[in-house]
Amino acid sequence: MDEAELVGAARGGDRQAFDELVRRTFVDTFTLARRLTGNEEDARDVVQEAYLRAWKGIGKFRGEAAFSTWLYRITANAAASNVSRRRRHRAEPFADDFEPADSGAEASISRGAESAEALDRISAALDELPAKLRSVVVLKDVYGLSHEAIADELGITVSAAKVRLHRARRKLRDVLYEEGAHADAV
Repeated sequence: MDEAELVGAARGGDRQAFDELVRRTFVDTFTLARRLTGNEEDARDVVQEAYLRAWKGIGKFRGEAAFSTWLYRITANAAASNVSRRRRHRAEPFADDFEPADSGAEASISRGAESAEALDRISAALDELPAKLRSVVVLKDVYGLSHEAIADELGITVSAAKVRLHRARRKLRDVLYEEGAHADAV
């Protein structure tokens, strides 16, 4: 079955069709959640919440966008809720041992990185960004979404998406150049 047929069957209550949609989208959904939350444990919670919300809301899915795009929005919203909830309940820094869950999504970044060390520096710098800036960078630079799609995913204006992306990239550049200067001095 193609995606549209699976979505139609899932809308009709077919749990097996929805399970197949989960199998087809899990790696990308988990990778997005991992990048947005900054750690694997929270990413698992976000993915579970996203699929639960998707199952409950599949009847409202209009099919104007791909199922995966709709699911990315749900995942981004679940991640934002998770990060907000985590901030209220505990002050815990993002994990320093960032490990990507999907080598396919990492491949686009690693092609630009000249070494594993450079990739580690980029991942560490990304983890230092506040969640709202990190999410814009991930959606734009990893998933290739347009400014309009990012604004829609995050529930912000297109201008705000552009401003956040600019600020995030500037912070990343500052962190990366600062680390590079420290490495050269040693």
